[in-house]
Amino acid sequence: MKKQFWLIGICILGILAACNRKPKDGLTDTYTSGVIAIAADESFQPIVQEEIDVFEGVYPLAGIVPRYTTEVEAINLLLKDSVRLAIATRTLTEEEMNSFHSRKFYPREIKLATDGLALIVNRQNPDSLISVRDIRRILTGEVKSWKEVYPGSSLKDIRVVFDNRNSSTVRFATDSICGGKPFSTTEVKALRTNQQVIDYVAQTPDAIGVIGVNWLGNRSDTTNLSFRNEIRVMAVSAEDVATPENSYKPYQAYLYYGDYPLARPIYVLLNDPRNALPWGFASFLTSDRGQRIILKSGLVPATQPVRVVNVKDE
Repeated sequence: MKKQFWLIGICILGILAACNRKPKDGLTDTYTSGVIAIAADESFQPIVQEEIDVFEGVYPLAGIVPRYTTEVEAINLLLKDSVRLAIATRTLTEEEMNSFHSRKFYPREIKLATDGLALIVNRQNPDSLISVRDIRRILTGEVKSWKEVYPGSSLKDIRVVFDNRNSSTVRFATDSICGGKPFSTTEVKALRTNQQVIDYVAQTPDAIGVIGVNWLGNRSDTTNLSFRNEIRVMAVSAEDVATPENSYKPYQAYLYYGDYPLARPIYVLLNDPRNALPWGFASFLTSDRGQRIILKSGLVPATQPVRVVNVKDE
């Protein structure tokens, strides 16, 4: 009898030891529990934070700690294995992918939504139409005053402000608007965040700001058909000369149909071979519930259908 009790005790101790033993990598999170850090481009802070709040409400044993930073830093954190999930506007380069493969990691790239770059001006600025061609001329320093774009303007020199030198906004403008040409160092200024860009433009009559559409939403408007009141959002044309007929504001429908010329994708970059909490959060982002949150934000979800209505612009 004593021998039987002794054997039972050994078995129980063995089971407890196995339960308390940590994985070799030191990670203990599961698909729906634990605490992890993620990195996200600061351009998407409003929508990412809303997704986190809902996810943590659904899974109370899970905690997502976001680090809102530049796109460059977000991807660097993923490469260094400091985070296992990053949200950015580009996929990994061949060199970055090879870096993962050399360490026997095989990351996933999942399209989450379609966003856009918005051009904002002060409420006192009456000019609300602009072409991509004129944006390029302003950014590269070819034109420096508002009169060179709008002859009847009473404003003086154009002051262009971005969020951050290493942001996805700057990269998109450099690659997709300027064709790789450098910005003018005198007319273009980088601040730190999208909110600072909004505040600066709201206080500076001759400024023009470049920010993510995600920051423009009027939270009191559930239809997503209006923008923040403190600034004016410009309509952008892909044609050389902007007219009311060929210019579009970054409304959800125009992003969806491709009419708005400054649209860009949003990706979840995932390196989680354990299929643990990063995978759980990524799956939530692309699920029906996660995509409906994106739909309500004014962005275009990757999988949810978009209901299009005709509205009269301001």
